[in-house]
Amino acid sequence: MDKSHTKITKSSLDAIRIQIPTNGNKMLEEVLNRINKNDEIKALWKIINVMATDRLRMSDHGPTHFGIVANNGIKIARILESKGIEMSIVHDFALTIEHAEVAIFLACIMHDLGMSIHREGHEGFSLFIARDMLKEILSFLPIEEKMVVISETLHAIISHRAYGKPSTVEAGIVRIADAIDMGKGRSRISYTRGEFNIYSESDLAISRVEILVGKERPIEIRIHMTNPAGVFQVDDIMTEKLKGSNIEKYITITAYIMEDNTERLYKEYTS
Repeated sequence: MDKSHTKITKSSLDAIRIQIPTNGNKMLEEVLNRINKNDEIKALWKIINVMATDRLRMSDHGPTHFGIVANNGIKIARILESKGIEMSIVHDFALTIEHAEVAIFLACIMHDLGMSIHREGHEGFSLFIARDMLKEILSFLPIEEKMVVISETLHAIISHRAYGKPSTVEAGIVRIADAIDMGKGRSRISYTRGEFNIYSESDLAISRVEILVGKERPIEIRIHMTNPAGVFQVDDIMTEKLKGSNIEKYITITAYIMEDNTERLYKEYTS
């Protein structure tokens, strides 16, 4: 087995920065600043990626993945909000969309922390690792707000597992945001090692994924493919994640394929 010799250094942690559009959300801006100064979570992201890519030969699970998932989640949330879909933290606890975005962001960047321990059952392991971090990151909030955001974040983390059943809009968003980080970017590690299987082949067939304002439903997730192999990834992951996500009624998934320099609709999914 080849060795990656991934030494974690202070300078390598300093180089990691998550970037998302805060759009005037001061609470989210404060949380983002605290995350970007937190070497503990950055080190865990690197540890997770060694577990995933070096030991388990999986796709990327490092800072790039978590940044993409966070941006996916925030974009989905803002489209839903613009279409009048109320976040659960607003409906159930009379908090604000700003609180909802914070919970979504934190769940997106913490959902795989348990993989630093083990892949099997990592969703559950993520909970106790994340809880202590969340108490520190959210220490600027009043206790009554902090505990709600922590609880909603942890619910979103556990709900991203296979057959997870999100009870909140926010948890459904995180589940989908994670699932749609697919394509050539995530498979690059397996590809460069010369490791091919149906998952890596399907990933390589997906050129990009877009989150768009939908026509008949609030959101369209448009997946661009270079060949039909990409459908395996869409069928296997997206349909499993979309069904029971608690937000499936708001989403249409479309798969487009490039043939003879022309892109056409290959398949459409609704639930």
